[in-house]
Amino acid sequence: MKRLVIFLTLGGLLLAAPLLADVELSRQGAPVQRLSEVYLYDGVPYLAIDDVLPALKLSGYWNSIDHRYYLRLPSGTATFFPGSRYLQLGERFIPLTHSARFIDGRLRVAESFVVDQLGDLLPFPLYYRNLDPPHAVTSDQNLFGRLFSFLLQKKRSRAEPSLRAVAIDPAHGGEDAGVLGLNGSKEKDVTLGVARQLEKLIKMQLGVPVFLSRNEDYQLDADKRLEVVAQDGVDAFLLLHAQGALTPRSHGLHLYVRPEAVEKVLSPQGEDAAASHSSMMLALRLSAALRDAGFDVAEVSQTALLPLERGNLPTVLIELGYLTAQEDWSLLTQKEGQKRLAQALLNGLKDFAEQTGL
Repeated sequence: MKRLVIFLTLGGLLLAAPLLADVELSRQGAPVQRLSEVYLYDGVPYLAIDDVLPALKLSGYWNSIDHRYYLRLPSGTATFFPGSRYLQLGERFIPLTHSARFIDGRLRVAESFVVDQLGDLLPFPLYYRNLDPPHAVTSDQNLFGRLFSFLLQKKRSRAEPSLRAVAIDPAHGGEDAGVLGLNGSKEKDVTLGVARQLEKLIKMQLGVPVFLSRNEDYQLDADKRLEVVAQDGVDAFLLLHAQGALTPRSHGLHLYVRPEAVEKVLSPQGEDAAASHSSMMLALRLSAALRDAGFDVAEVSQTALLPLERGNLPTVLIELGYLTAQEDWSLLTQKEGQKRLAQALLNGLKDFAEQTGL
């Protein structure tokens, strides 16, 4: 007989602060545990099994010889493996709505595994709350809308997802340190740190691929740096930089796009008018999200110095702040500050996708 499962969702989208987890889980009556790594895969929330079990005071282990996970339950040891559509407990084979799978190096189980399968098998009720549930998706209007972007005049099918992938270019790298700031800080380290945080959030909350031009400290030539935009499905391109100035009074974020006239010329004839200024639309949504998060952001500027001279892929260069200003330096060089920036940029991507889908 199925035990009580408290399963609460919120009607609207919660844009949580960076330290707020995405899922709350516990035995009913026990202290609530917050789980922060919740990934969307094909619209389904997935949680790391090694995060779920301690929250429920259970245990388990991965057997690398037979490639199975062994889950210790009060009623016995259950096993499952990535890709399997059932959980085996003794002679019982319990169907799984969604298979377990490895995501970002950790074995993860679907939300339904926790709520339904464990809820049935445990002798105590569970408390489960998804703080950021996925929205329902229809063919006419989905969570992110439809983005009017074409890379090198490459078109896509209307049946494809609205935001299929994001490309991110963390500036500099290797011997090219970029701007040198207070206390020996380097632009190349800051841009890579924010890029990694943003990559993780996009994968977790949007469930779409992210392509980084570099994921470690190495130098790239211009051609290699732009290879990410040639990946299948890329619908937005973010270039991350930081600045320096001779005076510490210079501070805050700056966003740059190609001149609007250039995008209009490069847009294929007959395409929706929204495509002709897609970079500006993206920049404005990113700027608004950054301001909402409490950052000091200058008005969006246009410059002809951006890469990707052909096509009209939505492209924004983001100067994340001044490494020569104490407040900006503190934000950019600390992990929590980088998380705040990444969360705000993610919110801007969401807003842009929703706006262009109207």
